[in-house]
Amino acid sequence: MLTRRTCLSRLAGGLASLPALAAPGGRIKITGFEIHKVSLRWRDMLFLEVKTDAGLTGLGEGTLEGRSDAVETELRWLEDSYLGRDPSGIEEHWNRSYYLLSRWRNGPPAMTALSAIDIALWDIEGKRLNLPVYRLLEGPLRPRLRAYYTHWHASLEGAKRTPEHFAEWAKQTRARGWTAVKWSLPMDGTEKERIAQAVRETEAVRGAIGDAMDLAFEASETFTVRSAIEMAEALAPYKPLWIEEPTLRESARGLGDVAARSPVPIATGEGLFTRYEFQELLDRKGASIIQPDVLHAGGITEIRKVANLAETYGVEVAPHQCSGPIAHVASVNAMSVCRNFLAQEWESADDDLYLELTDGKYPVQKGGTIALPEGPGLGISVNFTEFKKRCPYKRAYLPAHLPG
Repeated sequence: MLTRRTCLSRLAGGLASLPALAAPGGRIKITGFEIHKVSLRWRDMLFLEVKTDAGLTGLGEGTLEGRSDAVETELRWLEDSYLGRDPSGIEEHWNRSYYLLSRWRNGPPAMTALSAIDIALWDIEGKRLNLPVYRLLEGPLRPRLRAYYTHWHASLEGAKRTPEHFAEWAKQTRARGWTAVKWSLPMDGTEKERIAQAVRETEAVRGAIGDAMDLAFEASETFTVRSAIEMAEALAPYKPLWIEEPTLRESARGLGDVAARSPVPIATGEGLFTRYEFQELLDRKGASIIQPDVLHAGGITEIRKVANLAETYGVEVAPHQCSGPIAHVASVNAMSVCRNFLAQEWESADDDLYLELTDGKYPVQKGGTIALPEGPGLGISVNFTEFKKRCPYKRAYLPAHLPG
């Protein structure tokens, strides 16, 4: 029988397990930002720790390949507007930072800095309440999320980029449990040569594993409307899951022209910011799958709004993600409550390192899916000292034709 005494006893026990709150009135205050930068393979990465006077630290990430120094400058500019404030009330923080501090509020470095702070604030709130972020979001709708192996071709560049190597790698990948992969289309040669090579690679993969894995293609904005349609028609017999960014991401009209005539679904969105830019894409019918990045679209707060907007258009969400461990777990936490979620991009080549740096808490693929982290907040911690020791930061410039 549930008595009044039992209820009070359980309540007291639950409160005792929560982190202590500092500052008068049960409020805590932000005391500063700590920024860490590393370089891993082809990317430079930036991580943020938001410190508080209660001993709680929120983890955020502001990776913007080739622009880490610019993001750091934006974070330092924003820092003063957060000092002394309670980290809770995340929507108010987002509103103030985006709408009220300056009318010059958009662009990659500014939005990436805002996203990093937003992610860190969600992490603090989860730790303060001893709940995972996905519980704060009233989820999850699903305990595991489908993931796809991105930059799958990376180990096959140069002399290894042959149909035979693609076929063998596909067999190995499927044996590891993956059910979807994405690779970048060939960059060398004329458009016709590139398309012909892509067909040979895809034919080899389908011949090796049949329909056991979904295949997606990264086109890196390197085709015209005309040639993108030609490319889609050539690949259509192999049933691709999507073709990503066949033309310039800035042109919703051009993507809409491709999507209207392509027999393969078109995906895009990693370079768009906030629901306003996605609305133009959706109105133009430029994609049937959008790919917002939690690090650039506006953090956990905004990526959910982008996904909800897309749902009203019947469009699915497959979030872009190829950055650090914080970004990956922030994205799956946010997507856990989105009905139109399709698949999460996953940089599997870094799984072993991320597992080590997070004391084994980083989620890894099993059966083609990723389990949500179980701990409070984002569910992981990161050993930044070891990360910086093993992957020292070097200023990077990411050419447009490299993975991104």
